[in-house]
Amino acid sequence: MVGPVRPQIVLFGSSIVQYSFTDRGWGATLADLYSRTADIILRGYAGWNSRFALKVLHQVFPKDAVIQPSLVIVYFGGNDSTHPHPSGHGPHVPLSEFIENMRKIGEHLLSLSDKTRVIFLTPPPMNEKQIEIVFGDAIKGRSNELCRPYAEELLNLCREINVKGIDIWTAIQQQDDWLNSCFTDGIHFTAKASEIVVKEILKVLRGADWKPSLYWKSLPVEFPFDFDAPNSISLHDLELTRNNHFESPHLVSLCDHELTRNEQLEPPHPVSLCDHELTQNEQLEPPQPTARL
Repeated sequence: MVGPVRPQIVLFGSSIVQYSFTDRGWGATLADLYSRTADIILRGYAGWNSRFALKVLHQVFPKDAVIQPSLVIVYFGGNDSTHPHPSGHGPHVPLSEFIENMRKIGEHLLSLSDKTRVIFLTPPPMNEKQIEIVFGDAIKGRSNELCRPYAEELLNLCREINVKGIDIWTAIQQQDDWLNSCFTDGIHFTAKASEIVVKEILKVLRGADWKPSLYWKSLPVEFPFDFDAPNSISLHDLELTRNNHFESPHLVSLCDHELTRNEQLEPPHPVSLCDHELTQNEQLEPPQPTARL
């Protein structure tokens, strides 16, 4: 373990979480905001539903851990809400089971310590036409009509078990041209959508009456030493001001001219999750040398 010990903020969920550190994603932005105050820990599993999450819950969050997280941000529901596959297999989880799974997840996380806080993110909307164009027959059975009740019932559960809920479903749809600007493939987030998620998370953290506060500006900056040069900004002040644009009501999107991370890909044939993970990052591999004639 690397010291000093900081508060731990764990992101737990499916691909919306796993991919949150790519392309100015919301996880990467949180890691930047908390870069000298807390550790952002990624526990994202693409393709998973709440049923899978429940099976590994005690392994990811053991009750006997020496250090328990200060905050866990949880996202499941997009895969759960897909249409049932005729074979009986697939990621679909009935709504009643989904809510019960999320209840168990929330209650377990709250039991880790007196100071462990929990935030649930609702499933976001999707661009159904874009999903069809990008994935073809590889991904079927996703629709906003099926997903909406999962978002609504999750918010009801949050109020019932005293967990903070963030209505990503509504927040994204309040943006202009959200269908075309918020998704890389109809499901996963562009930088603009990630900005929305970050702003909603910060809004909750700023308004929560948690003690201690987990709002990024409230946490002590680690090793706030500076050079004491006359009339110069301190390193502490620099940490608080360099990311102020995430608080601005007139936030300019970071991705107005950004290419989507999957733009270069042809619409895929059906692929496994393993194949998807390999192709998603294949651009990171160095090119093979070209033989000279």
